[in-house]
Amino acid sequence: MPDHVAVMPATRLRGVNLGGWLVLEKWMTPSLFQGLAATDETTWCAELGRDAPARLRHHWENFITRDDFAWLADVGINAVRIPLGHWIFGPPYPYHPKYGADPHPFVEGGIDVLDLAMGWAEQFGLWVILDLHAAPGCQNGFDNGGILNVCEWHTREDYLAHSVDVLGRLAERYGGSSALYGIQMLNEPRWDVPTPLLEDYYRRAYDAIRAHYPPERGAVVFHDGFRTHREYLGFMQPPRHEHVIYDVHRYQCFQREDLDMDIHGHLDKAGNLWRREGEEMQRELGLPAIVGEWSLGLNLQVVSLWAEGPYNHALEHLDPFQTDVAYRAYAAAQLLAFEQFHGWFFWSYRTETTPEWCFRECVELGWLPAHFD
Repeated sequence: MPDHVAVMPATRLRGVNLGGWLVLEKWMTPSLFQGLAATDETTWCAELGRDAPARLRHHWENFITRDDFAWLADVGINAVRIPLGHWIFGPPYPYHPKYGADPHPFVEGGIDVLDLAMGWAEQFGLWVILDLHAAPGCQNGFDNGGILNVCEWHTREDYLAHSVDVLGRLAERYGGSSALYGIQMLNEPRWDVPTPLLEDYYRRAYDAIRAHYPPERGAVVFHDGFRTHREYLGFMQPPRHEHVIYDVHRYQCFQREDLDMDIHGHLDKAGNLWRREGEEMQRELGLPAIVGEWSLGLNLQVVSLWAEGPYNHALEHLDPFQTDVAYRAYAAAQLLAFEQFHGWFFWSYRTETTPEWCFRECVELGWLPAHFD
């Protein structure tokens, strides 16, 4: 990668996540999981064994390509957030019982794909946030954390230390890239991970990243861990910590009160509550904030491997015309609110079966704007 200082953009980030590419999620690419008991990338690799490399490499080569980076740049998107797993550099990494007999079940070669992605981003003028999305032992118990229904990342020092090491290696490898906007230290640590432990991890990770990636080159990003921003007042402040960004994720399909809400309630929550919330958290924290994930999803059933019904939602009784208008309105309300932040990243660029979570389909269907610049 070129060794020069990146100039940070004056405009806000208008971005898209490249989810389901370097960290598998069953609901996003169900065809990869067909006929398997696996629920996540860990159990997928363990179950397939020797058959995993060929299948996964085919996925890497076809799910996201250079043409997708070109398309995103053409519609005015200026950034991508790339989720990756702790296994990105290959072994060694800490063992977990879900691996079974093979201590290193994950398919190797993801780092070569990431090299290509960084090159494409440079070519098309896109910024990149590299996001440690799946940590050893899993930090949240979600399939997107690597192991469904397991949340043990915070219980072992070797899990924490490996996470810090991976972040340092990412900073060393890509810190000179003109495309690198920032490195996110961890995606969605669960709400019951103790805040002092999480803050201590963030400090360790920050130092590991900054050893190779100084503040003038780019940002370090931390997620709220599903807790109020007021738990972080005074945290990660200058001069000890510089160029730090606070990340929140905003969805309205995972809580019962949201599922029971009509579309007008969703529009009010997005357009008013979330807008005021963004202004308030950035003012009180003294840090810029991004909405690292959001979507048009209102139907829990299409994304959840764990939640039990009922799956009622705001659009189930609307006719096709009303549904189309509702998606446009919900998209507009969120975009107007998130423009009050330092930036935003839609989840995700592509899915196989759920258009309301697929940025490209949302644009092509007219639910999202045709251009973002």
